[in-house]
Amino acid sequence: MTKGQMEDVIAKDLTHFYADTLGVGPRQAKAYITRDMVIVRLKGNTHPYEHVLLKQHRGVEMVKNLRAAVLESVVDDLTDLVEKHTGAQVITVHADSSTRTGERFVIFVLDKVIG
Repeated sequence: MTKGQMEDVIAKDLTHFYADTLGVGPRQAKAYITRDMVIVRLKGNTHPYEHVLLKQHRGVEMVKNLRAAVLESVVDDLTDLVEKHTGAQVITVHADSSTRTGERFVIFVLDKVIG
């Protein structure tokens, strides 16, 4: 499988995973393999309940904490998905998101350089 094919299948599988697991998936996803990292950019996956929370005092903090907790609960499944498609072991996972746009980044650091 080429690097481009890996990127495409990772983005599609992550989109399906989020939709199946959380009920709402991103509108757009793109994966980038850069040396020993897989960087996934997910656009437009703000959940309806997050809109409600964001109107509250300390809403941004609540949503960011909630997103971190959700990621922590599914990180093993996401890691398995990336490892399956890259053939590399995931060493660590980092993530951040924008509560304003709903855009999210997930970075998987691998044990070897890909492609």
